[in-house]
Amino acid sequence: MYKHLLIATDGSELADRGVAHGLALASGIGAAVTFITVSEQFPVFAWGGAMAGFAAGDELAAYQEEARKYGKEVLDKCKASADAAGVSAEVVHVEDKRPAEAILELSQARGCDLIVMASHGRRGLGKLLLGSQTAEVLSYTEIPVLVVR
Repeated sequence: MYKHLLIATDGSELADRGVAHGLALASGIGAAVTFITVSEQFPVFAWGGAMAGFAAGDELAAYQEEARKYGKEVLDKCKASADAAGVSAEVVHVEDKRPAEAILELSQARGCDLIVMASHGRRGLGKLLLGSQTAEVLSYTEIPVLVVR
């Protein structure tokens, strides 16, 4: 049924449940997996302050380096889990994008036929204030999405 799953993770405990569920599914049906983690752009509000022009470059460089380091840790853990489960897996770290946008683009580029991602299941004001990358993916994707809560 599904041959290539895209599993999105941010490294959180909730996302780990999505990773485990996606890997179990992939293992059961013999599907390949691509893991994605996304580092958002450096926060615009962080550019403020009296020394903004001088200090911002250092802060941006530090932010990007930490994001790369964290992304590698998250994806290394996912790859190790896939290897242990006997699932063929690739890893992709996308930088400077919104997560939903990167997930949608990669799912198309890699020809994935299912997206697996976790969600807190927020509703109402919580969803409005905090946003939901999962809701955005669900709104714009053309392929099925498995949401793990």
